[in-house]
Amino acid sequence: MRKIQLITKITDCGVVAVLRGNSTDQVVEMAEQAIAGGIKVIEVTLTVPGALHAIEKLSRVYHWNATDPAKFAIIGAGTVLEPQTARSAMLVGAEFVVSPSLNQETVKICNLYRIPIIPGLMTVAEVQLALELGVDIMKLFPGNLFDPSIIKTLKGPMPQANFMPSGGVSLSNLGEWIKSGAVAVSIGSDLTAEATRTGDMSQVRHRAEQYMEAFDLAKAK
Repeated sequence: MRKIQLITKITDCGVVAVLRGNSTDQVVEMAEQAIAGGIKVIEVTLTVPGALHAIEKLSRVYHWNATDPAKFAIIGAGTVLEPQTARSAMLVGAEFVVSPSLNQETVKICNLYRIPIIPGLMTVAEVQLALELGVDIMKLFPGNLFDPSIIKTLKGPMPQANFMPSGGVSLSNLGEWIKSGAVAVSIGSDLTAEATRTGDMSQVRHRAEQYMEAFDLAKAK
């Protein structure tokens, strides 16, 4: 039940912030600003120095079933390559796991502990294998290699598959991805680039507000 509830909340929120930074403190501040701007699903990539510590710090403040809206957010781990790292992330509070590729053992350990796993994939064969392994949401990655219409194409033979593009999603094409059937979208460098360049982390909040406005508009159509 918990896994189903988490997946439902992730798709309801609709926008996932993929955060990379130079330190634990920097990525935590990025997360706080993104959450304040309305993006409530936070993916801390394991390429961040001290990433597990960042996930732990955020998980102490935010939770997926918090009754206080200011404390509601879903904190997960990204760039997870193998099951050992997935389990380590779970133990510090990660509530979902994202991988750049489809690693069967990573999927299995996430299923064992009933944690949503969103693996990256590119081919029809990978989609079928992911479904056989019990994957609920699949990350189209790198998204900039595809046109949004790829989702309708893939859902032709496999309408039960759920897709989230990652990489190449922007304010200008977010609506097309949602219209084509994406259950959520993943935003990375476009969310944080200006803040990283200037050091002004409030830019993350401003950009997050723009993305949530675009998402809400796309869902309303």
